[in-house]
Amino acid sequence: MAAYTSLVLVVSILSGVPFSESLDYGDALSKSLLYFEAQRSGRLPHKQRVRWRDHSGLLDGLDQGVDLVGGYYDAGDNVKFGLPMAYTITLLSWSVVEYGDEIGAAGELDHAHEAIKWGTDYFIKAHPHPHVLWAQVGDGETDHLCWQRPEDMTTSRRAYKVDEENPGTEVAAETAAAMAAASIVFSTTNPPYSRLLLEHALQVDLMIFETCVLKSFRMIIICLQLFEFGEKFRGRYDESIEVVKGYYPSASGYKDELLWAALWLYRATDNVTYLNYAIQNGESFGGTTWAITEFSWDVKYAAVQAIAAMVNLLQPFVYF
Repeated sequence: MAAYTSLVLVVSILSGVPFSESLDYGDALSKSLLYFEAQRSGRLPHKQRVRWRDHSGLLDGLDQGVDLVGGYYDAGDNVKFGLPMAYTITLLSWSVVEYGDEIGAAGELDHAHEAIKWGTDYFIKAHPHPHVLWAQVGDGETDHLCWQRPEDMTTSRRAYKVDEENPGTEVAAETAAAMAAASIVFSTTNPPYSRLLLEHALQVDLMIFETCVLKSFRMIIICLQLFEFGEKFRGRYDESIEVVKGYYPSASGYKDELLWAALWLYRATDNVTYLNYAIQNGESFGGTTWAITEFSWDVKYAAVQAIAAMVNLLQPFVYF
């Protein structure tokens, strides 16, 4: 998913003030979003622009009795890795939240929304129960031994999940962050999607339900559940899903994802409970009181600092 990371960051950078009049940043933005269409898994829509791709992974999750069709393949692989995929959707959503007007001026806002929704639609399927999240489809070892188009896959499509007995805080919290950030994106632009998401409502605490504002409401509910799941049943996801260790192990642990998700939940719901969670745990969870040299699918502390700084711009007496 390293390619995802660089291209998502490009979306953020290119949507701001151009560095040079001689370079066509709008074209670069367009090609960055085309990349996501090329990485789509599942049944492709009629308006798919990358025409050399076709339907693939249509039986994903079948052996486990769950519909896991959709989502994104990882870089040049045919595996769907949940942690970097969720991180990608969080960053894409952040790009739209901060630079939506600029992306719209470049004529790419609809494509950005479609790229985000392709991911969140999959996350809804991958979260069929408040304390269950399907976090990987496919096996990296067999996949890397066989170079195939996803349309022709013959390698294992086994799916892996985290749950109460096999926790995965990093992937649960990052998926919560992705859903929270995406809920802001769709709060006014796609009300029918918000209503569709609401129809999928599962078990929600009434107090939480009443304190949420209507911002893609069902997505908020899901991310609240995911955050509660990740926070309550703590554990490294690469210890529950050992096959991911050779590809996306969690070197930083899960505390950075918990802070990251809490801040996005606060931005999405205006519920001060999540802001207080970040404030109260910021120092003890580490990474918020010194310079950080990395921001990646694994290490979120730098982004936690950035989001916290944005909160402080509105609430100058909040300290992290």
